[in-house]
Amino acid sequence: MALQTSGRIDLSDVNVELGNSASAYITLGSTAVRDLFGVASGAISLSDGYGASTAARYGNRGVFGGGNTAQDTIEYVSIATTGNASSFGYLSVSRQFLAATSNGVRGVFGGGYATYNTMDYITISATGNATDFGDLSSGRYGPHACSDGTRGIFAGGQEPSAASAVVDYITIASTGNASNWGNLYAAKVLGGAVSSDTRGVFAAGAPYTAASSYITIASSGTGSNFGNLTQTRAYVVGVSNDTRGVFAAGYYNGPVYNIMDYITIATTGNATDFGDLTGTNYGQGPASSGTRGVFAGGFRSGSYLSSIDYMTIATTGNASNFGNLIGLKYTAGGCSGD
Repeated sequence: MALQTSGRIDLSDVNVELGNSASAYITLGSTAVRDLFGVASGAISLSDGYGASTAARYGNRGVFGGGNTAQDTIEYVSIATTGNASSFGYLSVSRQFLAATSNGVRGVFGGGYATYNTMDYITISATGNATDFGDLSSGRYGPHACSDGTRGIFAGGQEPSAASAVVDYITIASTGNASNWGNLYAAKVLGGAVSSDTRGVFAAGAPYTAASSYITIASSGTGSNFGNLTQTRAYVVGVSNDTRGVFAAGYYNGPVYNIMDYITIATTGNATDFGDLTGTNYGQGPASSGTRGVFAGGFRSGSYLSSIDYMTIATTGNASNFGNLIGLKYTAGGCSGD
């Protein structure tokens, strides 16, 4: 379920979404409501809860797998704190330019260079090596990935001959090959993805664009136009809560960007400036706890990076330093869970 996206929301509706009885005592400023609405502090209103859901897509452990150049290592951090990453295990296939999605319990890594159709999975709460999940419908690298808490989406990517518009879906809790969902609004590779419990939004990418499109994850068909980011670029990464999506970093034909843009996922339109990363780099691995977003690794001035940035999704502003990965990672897949 999810709270409605318009009209009146009652506290009884919020209670039901949180798994309480409709008449239970509840306050807007409680931790449970703030986490559900994605408003960490300050003023809060019932309208902040439009579209909010307890469907799990994330958790406090951020996991980053693969990366430059064709790595198989997986590392993790505790998103709620700051500090350096720890070793998690290994992917089933070494690769870079991959994407990851989760249902809050299981993380699935898909695609990768050179045009792998491999998907492998981990149980996020238990360190260890990844296990084969199944195959994407076609081998490709640089796909976008997101989830509604049940379905995982792998969209676009680079096939051997051209950028792809294909959208695949999986049921994250059940291993097996991906099925065809339909197509993106336009073919793209190395863009960013964010999602709510109903909608996935895919922004920027190559061929170089500022455009974003969206799908309703539980259905099938063709993506629709959403709006534009503030800057044309590829190598973008995204993090989100149930309401807001934030797209960070990027590269465009020479310039490298440290910008972050945000959107309201339930409402189409152009992105707005959010703030800046701590440096100009691209190709990070993204993960979100629903409150905080982290961006791990990347590439800057000819060098691969181990640095990690973090920000609070509900509050605009610049990112801060989180810590460092164990190794250097570029175009790793990132997801989160508990």
